[in-house]
Amino acid sequence: MTKAVQDLMVAVERVRDAFDAAVYRDGDLEAALAVAADDMAFTTLPVGTGARGAAALRLHLARDVLPHRPPDLVSSRITRTGDRWRVVDETLVSFTHDREMPWLLPGAAPTGRWVEVRTVSIVAVRRGKVVDHRTLWDHHGLLT
Repeated sequence: MTKAVQDLMVAVERVRDAFDAAVYRDGDLEAALAVAADDMAFTTLPVGTGARGAAALRLHLARDVLPHRPPDLVSSRITRTGDRWRVVDETLVSFTHDREMPWLLPGAAPTGRWVEVRTVSIVAVRRGKVVDHRTLWDHHGLLT
């Protein structure tokens, strides 16, 4: 593998990490949108919530995700695999289910329980912008 390919892979990881930090850690809508392509697709599976395109993404993040993030939401990477276009992460996500979370558990009332759940995210980056972000949550584990 050449140095140029390695540098591209690192750049893809940085864009992916910047988007996730803006959404899940910082709650910074403008920072998230700054690294999102105009036609980005953002999907949370298996519930199928998300958005495609800049306007829909802005609305989804501002209405359904950012105001509904638990304050103790923590993500710990288990594995990461990447290439020149995408990053695949397996993570352990932990939080207290102390609020409604329409982006993850639509219609589920807060339980107050501590949650630890595995996720797999596949994030594609083109020209320094996230073009596709899919996260598969272990919903069976989440619901138990």
